[in-house]
Amino acid sequence: MTQPHPAPSPERIFTLLHGFHQTAVLQTALELDLFTHVGAGAHAVDQLAALTHAAPRGLHILCNALVVFGLLEKAGPQYRLAPEAAAFLDRNSPAYVGGVTRFLLGPVTRDKMAHLTDAVRRGGDLPETPSMEPDSAYWVEFARSMAAMMAMPAQWLAELLQPEPLVPCRVLDVAAGHGLFGIAMARRNPKAEIHALDWPAVLALARENAAQAGIAERYHSLPGNALERDLGSGYNWVLLTNFLHHFDFPTCVAFLRRVRAALAPSGQVAVLEAVVDADEVNPSFASLFNLIMLTTTPAGKAYTWPEFQAMFGEAGFSHSALRELPAGWERVVVARA
Repeated sequence: MTQPHPAPSPERIFTLLHGFHQTAVLQTALELDLFTHVGAGAHAVDQLAALTHAAPRGLHILCNALVVFGLLEKAGPQYRLAPEAAAFLDRNSPAYVGGVTRFLLGPVTRDKMAHLTDAVRRGGDLPETPSMEPDSAYWVEFARSMAAMMAMPAQWLAELLQPEPLVPCRVLDVAAGHGLFGIAMARRNPKAEIHALDWPAVLALARENAAQAGIAERYHSLPGNALERDLGSGYNWVLLTNFLHHFDFPTCVAFLRRVRAALAPSGQVAVLEAVVDADEVNPSFASLFNLIMLTTTPAGKAYTWPEFQAMFGEAGFSHSALRELPAGWERVVVARA
């Protein structure tokens, strides 16, 4: 006999309804630097209260919630970091990503998502806000916030693209932001010259990072709008990291035609994106990323690999291939002129 299906439960629905509780718990823990204090040896509530200047009752409830969410572990009255929290939420970890909350939980992002219903009805973003204009501090904060998250992908991408690190090359880093992708190419290859394109205020941050990395003399600024300004020519590599998802398919094709014209005869372009599977629901992160695109762009999206193949084909590239990084949710598309 076939077994009857279990009765449906509303648990998943209530988990979604309480999703903002999880966000608030994580944001509060980061604002109190709780993970760093626990990682440094403060395992009891009274110790944490003294360090964070918070009430013991409040910390007790907060820490227990973090145990429920899997970021802390509890043995009696003692709390310790779960492996993910130790790796990514302790400021003393080289892989710390807590700073990204300044963007992901910032007022602009929250406001956009709060109007998701309007965005669904429109099929795209709401009217542009002044805080997201090209000369806005928003983009500098965005670049600064994303730097820690992109440090390892930048290194992996440089290793993937430059198996022979001593070959002279010119690199165009489009929408360079924090500059880490171009900087990683320059650090791996002392003969690489990096040309970074972004808004002027953002490039100031990229130049700071280039100076700290010791490659300032090989780091060149191209201020302006990537869709409008002259890209230059003779590049061995063009980096398009988290850029194409902002635009619709025809805009991407038109831009890639310009990129192809800017490449040297044997040049290549590398795209780093959250590439979604053909079913458009997996991987889950790439699929849910489309919510951000819906609320912040007129027609941007996470593209599938077949869509990238078609995109590069229409732009005149001779070959494109999908490559994997060692970890993370993003993948690399490499195309040859």
